[in-house]
Amino acid sequence: MKVAFVGLGVMGFPMAGHLARAGHEVCVYNRTEARAEKWLETYPGSRADTPQAAAQGAEIVFTCVGNDADLREVVTGEQGVFAGLAAGAILVDHTTASADVARELDAIAAERGFGFLDAPVSGGQAGAENGVLSVMVGGSDAVFAIAEPVIDCFAKSSKLLGPAGSGQLAKMVNQICIAGLVQGLSEGVHFAQQAGLDVAAVFDVIQHGAAGSWQMVNRHQTMIDDEFDFGFAVDWMRKDLDIALSEARNNGAQLPVTGLVDQFYADVQGMGGNRWDTSSLVKRLNRNRQS
Repeated sequence: MKVAFVGLGVMGFPMAGHLARAGHEVCVYNRTEARAEKWLETYPGSRADTPQAAAQGAEIVFTCVGNDADLREVVTGEQGVFAGLAAGAILVDHTTASADVARELDAIAAERGFGFLDAPVSGGQAGAENGVLSVMVGGSDAVFAIAEPVIDCFAKSSKLLGPAGSGQLAKMVNQICIAGLVQGLSEGVHFAQQAGLDVAAVFDVIQHGAAGSWQMVNRHQTMIDDEFDFGFAVDWMRKDLDIALSEARNNGAQLPVTGLVDQFYADVQGMGGNRWDTSSLVKRLNRNRQS
C-alpha cells in the first residue's frame, strides 16, 4: 500500500521502518526535519514538508505524536492530515491520547468519508524496534479489516475492542496496571536491598513464579544497577496517568493506587527524573538508603 507516517519519535521511527521493510510505499513527516532525514538514511521512502502533503495519495496514514493538542494540530490543522486525505482513505492514530479526542476525530472523519481507528500501542521502544507491539484498537470492523494486515507489520497482536475511543480506554487500563506493578517491583527491590539479600539472585528465582512479569524480567537488574535510561519516560507516564485519572473521574472508577503512584512519579520529577524511565520509582524509595 501507499502509506504515510506522521511522527517519528522513539516509537514512530521504527514503526514506520517496519512498514517500509514490509514493502509498503512510505512517506514520512516529522516536525523536526532532521529526524525525517535520518529516517530516510535508514529506510526506503520519501519525506513530506507537511502532514497534508504526506497524506496526499495515501491509502492509510499513521500518526504517533505526543498528546491531544499535537494530534489535533497534525490531523485537523490547516496543513493537517485531513486536508490531504482522499475519501475512502484511513487514519490510524497510535498516539496515547484521550478517548474524547478519538471520538472527535472519528466524527470528523465520518463526515468527510474517511475511516478512523484509535490504536494506541504497548511494548515500549524495544517493542517498536522489534516489531512486537500490542495494539489496542477502537473503530469499525470494516475499517479494521483493511488496516489490520498493515498494522501487523509492527505488531505482535492487534485487537478491535469496540467503537472509537475503545482503544484509548484500553490503553488507560494498560497504564493503570503498569503503574501499580512497577511500584510493587520497586518496593520489592528496595526491601531486598534493605534486608541485605543478593537482590539479583532473589529476582532470578521469583521471576519464574507467580510474581513474575515483563517488568520484573526486563527491569529488575537495571533497577539494581541504578540505570534508568530505558524505554518510557516519567514525563510521558504522568501524561498517560493524568488521562486515565481524568477518565475515572468521569466514569466513576476508583483508582486509589493509580492516583498514589502518579504522585510518586511527581516526586521522581522533583528529583530531576523527568526523562528517567518508569522503573525509576525505586530511586524515590532509595533516596535515603545507606549503601
